[in-house]
Amino acid sequence: MNNEYPQPYAPTGPRRLTRSRIDRKLGGVCGGAAVYAGIDPTAMRLLMVAATVFTGGAAILLYIAGWILMPEE
Repeated sequence: MNNEYPQPYAPTGPRRLTRSRIDRKLGGVCGGAAVYAGIDPTAMRLLMVAATVFTGGAAILLYIAGWILMPEE
């Protein structure tokens, strides 16, 4: 079977939760979390927006904590 689309980045070795340097809009937290979870970064961003709406803004604090605590790849 001929696959025309490139495969997503799959690092070898243990997985680490890091901020993305390539796929970032603000701090790279959603891009890095999406790579870690194996999903599309846009889907992760939409989940973050939904979490912000449904938690009354608490997800923003989670994003800021990720920005501070997660190392850059």
